[in-house]
Amino acid sequence: MSLTWTTLCLGGYRPETMVVTVWLNAALLVSVLLAGALQKGPAPHPAGWLLLPFLAYAAANAAWLTPVGWLGWHDWLLWAQAGAVFWAVLNGVHAAPARNALIGLLALLGVVAVGLAVYQRFFDQEWLMLGRLQAPQFIGRSSGPFGIPNSLGALLLLLLPPALAAGFNRALAPGRRMFAWTLAAIFALGLILTISRGAWLALALALAAWPLLAGRRSLGQRLAVSVGVLAALIAAGLALYQSVPGVRLRIDQLVADGGERTRPIMWRIGWSIFREHPATGGGAGSYNVLLEKFRPENFQDDAQWAHNDYLNTLSDYGAVGFGLLFGVIAVLVGRCYWWRRDEKESAGAPFPSAALGIALLAFALQLFVDFHFKIPALGMACALVGALAVRSRWPGAAPAGNSLRLFSLIAAAAVVGFTALRAAPHFRAEALRYDVRRRIDSFALGPGGAGEERALLAFALPRVRRAVGIDPVNAQAWADLAYVLTLTTHIETGRNPALGAEAEQAARRALALSPVVAEFWLRLGVALDLQGRWSDAGAAFNEALRLAPNNATGWFYQGYHFSLRPNFHKLAVAAVATCLRLDPSRRDAEALRQRLAVTP
Repeated sequence: MSLTWTTLCLGGYRPETMVVTVWLNAALLVSVLLAGALQKGPAPHPAGWLLLPFLAYAAANAAWLTPVGWLGWHDWLLWAQAGAVFWAVLNGVHAAPARNALIGLLALLGVVAVGLAVYQRFFDQEWLMLGRLQAPQFIGRSSGPFGIPNSLGALLLLLLPPALAAGFNRALAPGRRMFAWTLAAIFALGLILTISRGAWLALALALAAWPLLAGRRSLGQRLAVSVGVLAALIAAGLALYQSVPGVRLRIDQLVADGGERTRPIMWRIGWSIFREHPATGGGAGSYNVLLEKFRPENFQDDAQWAHNDYLNTLSDYGAVGFGLLFGVIAVLVGRCYWWRRDEKESAGAPFPSAALGIALLAFALQLFVDFHFKIPALGMACALVGALAVRSRWPGAAPAGNSLRLFSLIAAAAVVGFTALRAAPHFRAEALRYDVRRRIDSFALGPGGAGEERALLAFALPRVRRAVGIDPVNAQAWADLAYVLTLTTHIETGRNPALGAEAEQAARRALALSPVVAEFWLRLGVALDLQGRWSDAGAAFNEALRLAPNNATGWFYQGYHFSLRPNFHKLAVAAVATCLRLDPSRRDAEALRQRLAVTP
């Protein structure tokens, strides 16, 4: 239920979705813990304990190491959701019928996702779940219930190999095999509609590796089959290139750009952050903030993540966190698929466990070019398939003792308490803040008038005040409160000093929580300018530019600040020129440049 809800709500990207998801996952985890405590069942599966060191380290990182604590805890909660699903499936789904039912529900979710992708592609290309509209750069590509086509591709990577394995399984009845082939065709159609080059390449490599990794024939025979599979996939790709204009456009763009254009920039930034903090990383959730130090002039995107989950983990958590997470995953892969390859599998599965392993391999390969662990539904789906794969190759443990039952009761109480006191309030506050900021940013890009702005600010101010009341450690919420207060001067003329003083207090609260965020210094500078404290404001803008020297927004604010004093006209012109050199598309900077040309 949790995975279904989260997937169908844009993959859980919006924080209001996660308010429900955290409670669903808490209920799932508590039910498994209580079942283990109250019944004489087996002890928790050993694999479940292996992920706890990383979660403990990530929590410590978010609490004491990261310079952006609210983002660190947000990131930790995403890992915790995946960990909860992994633990619950591993320890709560024992019997083969229950596992098959779970796989069936996951397949049904995939069918629904493809159905939504078909609707999006052929009936309404701007449609998204929850009343949202598709981003212009994704028009022509299907994302199904997600906001990003690559995310749908990742979900289908987890589903297609098991469906293919069931179709090839001669032990199944013909009707079941035909049903499996139908599912495989549906998932393949959805994958085509995403036009996700990364997903296609990841699937091709994983399927080509399947005969080498899971076959029992001689090496030469397995190699021949692998080459044949790869050749067939290349032929299918060429056919799509010739027959589907959208596919041809994407491939031609890849060739014209000489590969990826923006991703290598984000990868280099992630590697630079890691090199500066090799042991513990820049801090949980810090990539988006620390990238400003390494941002090149020709890159003005607001990159939330590195578009490579491996580099993002290195950047945020350093070698220690990377080793604790992916080292454990490597141990699980070795234990389940390599060191004990001849161990008998759990009975009752419609396909060999190798199919789950290949699905996870394809997912893991796509992580080199995407950020699927930052999309809650994908992290949970990967955890679910991973738990099923581990359970199929590594059976349960001995009966639980009294000490483990007591641990389960304590853990269940801790889960409920943490969800009520920390996790749910975090997402409630973030939902309020995120909605306000989204509306303001949309208004800034449109032709709205004064009446519409007045209504927007009347809606925004109480909501962002409520956000900081619910979660006072969310520094971004304090900065957005400062932003809304300064915007209020547009409609409440004559109150600049009073609103500026209140905005200053909010900006300083944000900076007290995280002084490394350039945006917070900009909010402080504007608040000080509203009070006529021009010199103090200049110091704030200078600090923002020190933290983000190649960010066009900082130079725009600097130029506007200089424009308030006629003696600094030349510096204002120079700052605005720098802003437009970094980002020629900024309409506000162009308007300021024209005003400065007319009125020094």
